[in-house]
Amino acid sequence: MIPTLRECYALLQTHRVPEHIIQHSQQVHRLALSLSRELILQGERLNQAAVEAASLLHDIAKMEGLQSGENHSQAGARLLRDLGFPEVAEIVRQHVVLDEGGPPHQITEAMVVHYADKRVRHTSVVSLAERFQDLKERYGKTPASLAWLDALEKNSLAVERQIFAKLSIGPESLISPLPAPSPAEGETFPELSENPDR
Repeated sequence: MIPTLRECYALLQTHRVPEHIIQHSQQVHRLALSLSRELILQGERLNQAAVEAASLLHDIAKMEGLQSGENHSQAGARLLRDLGFPEVAEIVRQHVVLDEGGPPHQITEAMVVHYADKRVRHTSVVSLAERFQDLKERYGKTPASLAWLDALEKNSLAVERQIFAKLSIGPESLISPLPAPSPAEGETFPELSENPDR
């Protein structure tokens, strides 16, 4: 079972996700949707509805995690599993760190959402180098945390190579404003403030 876009926005509101996190999630959603469409055209078997829902909901527990110190990807996955969305929960669980030993040569929904999140700094699509520089400045306060981020960057670069080996475009082609996603028939997206700090 996968929530519709309308249900995803309702969940974000119900769980009081701040507007700046919703705006970040919308940009991750746009990027993940764009990538998944291109990959499907190249023959990858991706569940686009799962990519859409997971990319919008990947940070549903972000504020809770910041306040409690709990891993927000694990907390978000548990919440979504409890709500009856196990497939989306598994993707959300892996949006920070992908499970090792995935199917060789196969792009998964979790890889697409993980990569899209790593390319969006706040609401801007940037290179992995820029994104990880920002992450290191904000979170790399100890040698251990810096080493962890270095390893994560290396893994994300490997995911980038795997994704773009399937496509005729390069990673640099994504560094531009992405068009807003088209809502499904009968659905609308909420209008959000342009101020991410509101």
